[in-house]
Amino acid sequence: MSFPDKEKRQKCWDSRDRYWECLDKSGDQIEKCVEVRTLYETTCPSQWVKHFDRKREYLKFKERINEGKVAEGSRGKVDELKLVKRIKPKMTVGPLVTEITCTFIVAASILYRYGDWFRHHLIVTLSVLIAWYFSFLIIFILPLDVTSTAYRQCIQEHTSFIEELQLNDTANASTTAVPHVIPSNETSVCKLPWSYVPENVLPQLWRVLYWTSQFLTWFVLPLMQSYTKAGDFTVKGKLRSSLIDNAIYYGSYLVIATILLIYLAAKPDFEFDWPKLKAIAASASNTWGLFWLVLLLGYGLVDIPRSVWRSAIPGPLLSRLYFKAAKLNAEKSEAEENLEDYLEALQVALNRIPPSDPLRKNAETISDKLPLEWRERMKRKSVNTNQMNDSDLNEKSLVRLHRQVIRALQRQHRTETQWHNLVEKIFDLEDVHRNIGSHEHYFKPSFESSRPNWVAWIRSPTIEWYWKCLLRRYVSQGLAMILALLSVLVVWSELTFFNASPVLSIFAIFVNLAKEYYDYLSIELVSIATIAYMCVCAYSTVLKIRVLNLYYLAPHHQTDEYSLIFSGMLLCRLTPPMCLNFLGLIHMDSHIIKARLMETYYTQIMGHMDVLPIISDGFNIYFPMAILGLCLATYFSLGARFLTFIGFQQFVDDEDDITADLSDEGKELIKREKRRRQRAEDNESRRRNVEVASSSSRAERVRETGGLLVKRESSRSELFGSTSDNMSNEDDRYDQLFMQASRRIGDDVGSTPATSVTGSSDYRSSYTRSGPPRNFFDDV
Repeated sequence: MSFPDKEKRQKCWDSRDRYWECLDKSGDQIEKCVEVRTLYETTCPSQWVKHFDRKREYLKFKERINEGKVAEGSRGKVDELKLVKRIKPKMTVGPLVTEITCTFIVAASILYRYGDWFRHHLIVTLSVLIAWYFSFLIIFILPLDVTSTAYRQCIQEHTSFIEELQLNDTANASTTAVPHVIPSNETSVCKLPWSYVPENVLPQLWRVLYWTSQFLTWFVLPLMQSYTKAGDFTVKGKLRSSLIDNAIYYGSYLVIATILLIYLAAKPDFEFDWPKLKAIAASASNTWGLFWLVLLLGYGLVDIPRSVWRSAIPGPLLSRLYFKAAKLNAEKSEAEENLEDYLEALQVALNRIPPSDPLRKNAETISDKLPLEWRERMKRKSVNTNQMNDSDLNEKSLVRLHRQVIRALQRQHRTETQWHNLVEKIFDLEDVHRNIGSHEHYFKPSFESSRPNWVAWIRSPTIEWYWKCLLRRYVSQGLAMILALLSVLVVWSELTFFNASPVLSIFAIFVNLAKEYYDYLSIELVSIATIAYMCVCAYSTVLKIRVLNLYYLAPHHQTDEYSLIFSGMLLCRLTPPMCLNFLGLIHMDSHIIKARLMETYYTQIMGHMDVLPIISDGFNIYFPMAILGLCLATYFSLGARFLTFIGFQQFVDDEDDITADLSDEGKELIKREKRRRQRAEDNESRRRNVEVASSSSRAERVRETGGLLVKRESSRSELFGSTSDNMSNEDDRYDQLFMQASRRIGDDVGSTPATSVTGSSDYRSSYTRSGPPRNFFDDV
């Protein structure tokens, strides 16, 4: 059977769909669909018309069998008939197993970098790992589903029907015409994808991934998040507090679900069953995720390329970071003061509660959670024990104090980590800004960092200068242009993906073109890159929103359990609707473009967002168009200007006096931090020099005066009756006093001792005279 070009084929399919729709509405009365039939026969070749008629007859016959309108005697024979009889393709397990394994390694590596496997609870680590792993699997396996669906669609389009058989109906001695199906010669044109997955694998995999992640994000992880910040001292009490804490959370969703069910029950053509309830739950979760996804993408699609572009030029970026340092320092000071207030109350409780009181153990439990530095600071601080009455010291007040201390510690740890990372970033940018004009092409950092030998050999100062001062700028600008182009493509596709003819979505055009040439690898690569970029834009936005500043993912095992659990919840909630939105962008969701397409296994299991007409007709189509408005607002910094107008100072490009003052304040704070670190390094260097000089002088003294020293020791032993052990102890005590004095002089005066040792038994030390102490009041 010959096939016309793509345009004519699409017109033929459209006319066929209209004709079939007319037959469905009229009850298969052909006389009521004469005009549509005429257009159908005019548009499609005669062979196609005969092929489609027999296909419809076959599908109607199977429908009658499923409805029980055909006797059981013929059912077995008809079930053996397949729409396409072809050799079953062999499963290529390599790509699927490789993706599953590599995704697990990626998820575990990221969790190891940000979390602390040895300090965090095992259940928290495993739950977050499963949440991250399953979310990443959805992203990386969805392209395999897309290519598999494209292959199955191709096979279906190249199927032909050539004859009919008569099947005897043994139940009622009647005959029924059933189209017999044999393979067409055209099936050879459909090339098998290199990563083809059999039809029975993906549905089961999607079912496990989706419902497990949904159970984690809506039930397990919220309870664990509340459990980590509960102030109770027993497991039972923590569970009760977490349930109470989530009661309002779950209650609001229960009210919404009840209203939704009442609305659906009022519809006359709606019937409740288990598949319908699962579809409603999936639709509600996907709609919630789509709502937040649009808000987050509207900011991230502009901010990510702009941040990469700004990182190429250190000068203007330093002003922005100085401003951020001033605000973060104020927040850090506030967090420390807040923690000190709670620790003062804890110290009062420890002083007032006697050791025999059962509440003493609870108070010590709170104290054990404090880092050693804060515990020592609490003990050194004098408190007024009369500020708390004995009636206030009860289990309920200690539970409240415990909860407050946990939250204060989380906030203090978050701000401390943010401050450390920001200072390191500013120091690096200042070094780059200072070394750009170097004619030696040799990078000189302000502070030397310890590196392994192989890293120091690869990352030599010359290579570091060429990368940081020359190449990184152009690489960052080129990457920013690519990301900006990708953002424009995403926004344009979001605005036009609902238009099925003509196809305006860039991603849909690319996928359709790749289908024509059976370029499945390009489809998978573009799909993974697009979904991953949308994920980065959405997830990074959450960590930058000032309202959600309770959460922070810090590298080097510095992220707390609360933030890790929140990140797992976020991934599980946003990934499924994001992938469903991507299928709409490439026109693989038939419920959006209103066309007869083969469903992906992803949409078969996770459903569509079209249970309610208000969702399917308006929200899913027109709400993503709001991304354009949010992107424009982000580009012109309307949000930052509005917050600055109402009193929450933000950094804007056209700096005002307050912004300039905060930038100058942040610059002074960074200078103070740099001087503090330089003094610490100088003091450490002086201590090492003193220790080396002391050990070397003592060894040389023993070597030069060994015989005389033994003689004098023997004479002293004879005169004063002291043993050699006493002399050794006396000599050790002298060396200890000498070291302590050297350290004090080195710390207070800043001079380096120059020790002179003679051959006599008198130990004398001389110090070079230096000027008065410097930099005493730099921090004032």
